[in-house]
Amino acid sequence: MASIDLNLLTALDVLLAERSVTNAARRLGLSPSATSRTLARLRSVTGDALLVQAGRSLVATPYAEQLADRVHALAQEARTVLAPAPGHIDPALLERLFTIRANEGFVALFAPALVAAITKGAPRVRLCFAPKPDKEATPLRDGTIDLEIGTAGASAPEMRSQLIFRDRFVGAARLHHPLLEGPITPQLYAACGHVVTSRRGVSKGPVDQALHDLDLRREIVVIVPSFLDALNIARHSDLIALVPHSCMSDRVMMAKGLQSFDLPVPTPELAISAMWHPRFDADPAHRWLRQKVMDTCRRVS
Repeated sequence: MASIDLNLLTALDVLLAERSVTNAARRLGLSPSATSRTLARLRSVTGDALLVQAGRSLVATPYAEQLADRVHALAQEARTVLAPAPGHIDPALLERLFTIRANEGFVALFAPALVAAITKGAPRVRLCFAPKPDKEATPLRDGTIDLEIGTAGASAPEMRSQLIFRDRFVGAARLHHPLLEGPITPQLYAACGHVVTSRRGVSKGPVDQALHDLDLRREIVVIVPSFLDALNIARHSDLIALVPHSCMSDRVMMAKGLQSFDLPVPTPELAISAMWHPRFDADPAHRWLRQKVMDTCRRVS
């Protein structure tokens, strides 16, 4: 590409439109002598005179006439490609498939409201909710995933993130569970059987560390891959589930025959964030999606 000067394309477009070196120079912001030298370069690279003298004016050669429309279109396209990206979009005209990676709990709680909000304002947008078996960053890097929802990890430091809402862990038990009959102490809580959620099959977590500090240990009876699985098991047994508070709306609890309770030991707060690859930072469609996710999730949570 070293031999190709795109400035010549713009100059040729203006020269063919003006048919005057002086007028073309004014539009190009050059001196007439510089514009004459540019015309000489154009004649050299094309092998055609392009514009020739006819009295006091210039006329285009047949080859230049053939080029005029193509040159104008190319010059316009080049200017469009090299111009700043558009800063806004019309959601009603947006046609795009967005893939969001999130766990089952998020999809169950937030997807209905998010789908309603997006389809109302952008009827041509399509959503795909992808499973979240791990926090592997490759799908975000290669564009397979547009947006990930969850707790931010340290494995992909280049990823952008924005806090959506803060959450905390709570306990969940079936209605009329013996544990719910009085004050829930660390000792009573630890004495129960427990169902925990882990995609990797890990049973220990912050609750276990807090109990360990009190010389207590809980019995993990079941490990499941999703919070919804944990709630379903707790509903049909005496096991205690550990889930984010956002999973336990009053409507969900009543429908599932469950009751939530505050844990008798302290656990770290959960920061639920949206994460994306930096190449989407300035993309107006992606920015629109992110804002819709933020607004909807904060309202629902």
